[in-house]
Amino acid sequence: MLNKKLNAYARLMRVDRPIGTLLLMWPCLMALVLAAGGMPDTKVLLIFIVGVVLMRANGCIINDYADRNLDAHVERTQNRPLVSGEVSTKEALLLFVVLGLSAFGLVLMLNSLVVKMSVVGIILTVMYPYMKRVTNMPQMFLGIVWSWSIPMAYAAQLGYVPAEAWWLFAANWCWTVAYDTMYAMVDRDDDLKVGIKSTAILFGQYDRQWIGFFQLAALGCFIMAGLSAERGLMYGVGILTFVAFSGYQQYLIHGRERAPCFKAFLNNNWAGFALFVALGVDYLV
Repeated sequence: MLNKKLNAYARLMRVDRPIGTLLLMWPCLMALVLAAGGMPDTKVLLIFIVGVVLMRANGCIINDYADRNLDAHVERTQNRPLVSGEVSTKEALLLFVVLGLSAFGLVLMLNSLVVKMSVVGIILTVMYPYMKRVTNMPQMFLGIVWSWSIPMAYAAQLGYVPAEAWWLFAANWCWTVAYDTMYAMVDRDDDLKVGIKSTAILFGQYDRQWIGFFQLAALGCFIMAGLSAERGLMYGVGILTFVAFSGYQQYLIHGRERAPCFKAFLNNNWAGFALFVALGVDYLV
C-alpha cells in the first residue's frame, strides 16, 4: 500500500518523466558557468541542482492541482494521479508546501538578493497553471518561469545580475516558447474541446513558422550571450549543433501529428545538453 502511494507521489512530481527537469537544468547550469567564468562555486552549484529538481516537481504538482478537473478530458493526461484519485487534493497541496519549504531552505544559504528573487520565483510558479485560462499565450509566461533561475544563478554567484545575464534569459525565454508550443501541438485538439488556451491554438496554421521564428530569436540571443562572455570556437560548435537540432525538430512537426510533435519536444533536451557541454568545453580549452 505504501509503495503504491509513493509511486503515485512520484508520478505527480514527474519523477518518471525527467524531461522537464533537464530542460530547466541546462540553462541554469549555463548561467552558473558563465557567471563564474568557468567552474562555479561547489556549494552554489549543488544548491541549484537540487533546487531545480524540487521546483520542477513543485511546478508539476501545482499544475496538476489547477488542471485536476480538465485533465480527464485530455488524452495525454487522463491517468494522472489527481485525476485517478490515487492522490487527494489535500495530499498534493501538502506535498507542494513541503517541497517549496525545502527549496526555500536551500535558498536561505545564499545571499539576500537570491532569497528575494526566490519569492518572485514561487509566485510565478503558482501563477503559471492559471494562465491557460486567461491568455492565449501561457507558453510566453512559462518562458519567464522557466528562465527565472538564470538571473538567480548570476545573483548567487556574483551578488548581482549583470546585463549579459539577460541575453541568456531572453534566449531561454524564446527557446521555451518554441519547444512548449511543440508540446502544446500534441494536445491541441483536446485543448480546443475543454477550453484550454495555448500558443499552438493561437498560431494556428502558422504554428511551424512561429516556432521557427522563436528558434531563430533564441539562436541570436544565445550568440549574444556567448559574445558578451567572450566565448570561443567550441561554444560556436554548440551553437551550430543547436541549429541542427532545431532543423530536425522542424522536420518532425511538419505534419503536425501528435507523436512526432512530442518527439520534437523531447529532442530539445539534446539541444540544451549540447549547448551546455560546448560551453563547458570552451572554458576548458
